Amino acid sequence: MTPHPAPPPAGQAPPVLRVAGLHVRFRMRGGRHVEAVTDAAFELGSGSCLALVGESGCGKSVLASALLGLLPGNAETAGSALLADGLDLLAADERTLARTVRGRRVGLVPQSPAAHLTPVRTVRSQLQETVRELLAPKGGKARLRAAGESAAARAAFPADHLDHHPHELSGGLAQRAATALALVGDAPLLLADEPTTGLDRDLVDRTVDELRAHTRDAGRALLMITHDLAAARRVADTVAVMYAGRIVEIAPADAFFGAPGPRHPYARGLLDALPERAFTPIPGAPPELGDLPPGCAFAARCALADATCRAVRPPLTEGVACHRA
Repeated sequence: MTPHPAPPPAGQAPPVLRVAGLHVRFRMRGGRHVEAVTDAAFELGSGSCLALVGESGCGKSVLASALLGLLPGNAETAGSALLADGLDLLAADERTLARTVRGRRVGLVPQSPAAHLTPVRTVRSQLQETVRELLAPKGGKARLRAAGESAAARAAFPADHLDHHPHELSGGLAQRAATALALVGDAPLLLADEPTTGLDRDLVDRTVDELRAHTRDAGRALLMITHDLAAARRVADTVAVMYAGRIVEIAPADAFFGAPGPRHPYARGLLDALPERAFTPIPGAPPELGDLPPGCAFAARCALADATCRAVRPPLTEGVACHRA
């Protein structure tokens, strides 16, 4: 297991989240193991946003679930994920995570909002219950109602749907309801897993702007997991690109989306596939996480790959994991 990272220099505030050597693997039948996340490392400071991007199935959501202890029973984790107060999320037990972390210190906008909303209660009652649980155990009804409606407004959830049950909501409305529930607690760290799913472009922009304001203006931190590069460009300070369970590039957002641009061939391919670019798809398909090649996992799809790329897995060095960068 990777040791905990060194503390920050004296007088410097610790990051809101510091992840080091994070590994997640799943035990499968027949004694097999699937490496879903390999040696992930990054930091999130106060008021900053990191966008974790990549194709579906690359391990982004697994990483987020590991931070909150929401992985299935056949998962094994290693490494560390330290909050600013020193709590290691990967080492915390379920009681600590449930009582003092989820919602209070780490908020979550889930990838599947319908599965996280209580089906027999209205959106309004769920918001008020969350306020009561996290912020105001003795607060009056007016205060609960006002706090819940404020969170709904920030998430662009329409007031005339507050008294609806989850099954009465469209996918986009369910997404905005889940975002409102995550914003209620004002947690120092917010994990947003595909928070723009099901939203039209105007609501995507409004949602990410609210998440950015929630982060920047109040000194919180945001880890946004997304395949929407336009949303990432709008909100992120730092971009981390994930491929086949590994972070293959991490860079400031202005350098990634502007000049000099991405350095890893896969990251360049993601941008080139955007409509405003050449709209050139990346050939081939990602490898199965249970059957990764010995060298670079992207080598089979990369026009620059050579024998070294196919035989030796490149380390993440100076922000990029590529022999040809």
